[in-house]
Amino acid sequence: MAITAKDVNKLRQMTGAGMMDCKKALVEADGDFDKAVEILRKKGQKISASRSDRETNEGTVFVKTSDDNKEAVMLSLNCETDFVAKNEEFQSVGNAILDVAFQNKPANVEELQKLKIGDLSVEEKLTELVGKIGEKIDIGTYEMLSSEMVVSYIHAGSRLGVLVALENVGGDAEEAGRDIGMQIAAMKPVALDKDEVDQSTIDRELEIGRDQARSEGKPDNIIEKIAQGKLNKFFKENTLVNQAFVKDPGMTVAQYLDSVNKGMKVVAFKRVSVSD
Repeated sequence: MAITAKDVNKLRQMTGAGMMDCKKALVEADGDFDKAVEILRKKGQKISASRSDRETNEGTVFVKTSDDNKEAVMLSLNCETDFVAKNEEFQSVGNAILDVAFQNKPANVEELQKLKIGDLSVEEKLTELVGKIGEKIDIGTYEMLSSEMVVSYIHAGSRLGVLVALENVGGDAEEAGRDIGMQIAAMKPVALDKDEVDQSTIDRELEIGRDQARSEGKPDNIIEKIAQGKLNKFFKENTLVNQAFVKDPGMTVAQYLDSVNKGMKVVAFKRVSVSD
């Protein structure tokens, strides 16, 4: 059957696919719109399969916080090129995924992919987007936090985001939370406090300390003490509450928060980067 420009435009409005892709799909489907839609989706699946080994080192971090600032969700939507990351439809789909994540609070990326955006699952929506754009696109990381106050910080360029959960809030807690978000973005702490550092990291740092002491010719009877000292230095530099506060290195992050409001503390944080 003859495929008219009106038919092509109708399919384009339905799917958002390009004019030529819509025309080809309609021709292949003999003018059947449902079949044409399925053809376009299969195109996305084929592109996804053919580009499955591609690196997705570009993208955008999306974040949404509740009106009362007590909960927030954050995710990264990754792609192959910076050009696509700035694409209007890429941004629109990212925000749509963020909305359903915020509404449903899935436990992980796998559950998030099963949620619906209109008639399609998130996974199907991404496949559809791949078919339109022609690049590998995937959800890199998904995080959520809830607390007395959750503050978000998005670094310039929207490639890096942080969530900070605070308790015993007071004073200008929101500004303090943003300050801590900037600290986390810049300093990349491995844990909140030394008690949250996993044992494998502790064992590795102790072994590095022992090896350094031996290479420097230190006596065997003080090697363990030296290694423990280096571990304590690691805790100070790499756990958030013990780090020197970037804006005032004369105090730790914990001391800074206490100075804003007595007893205020950070109880959790999440850091998401499209290049992690």
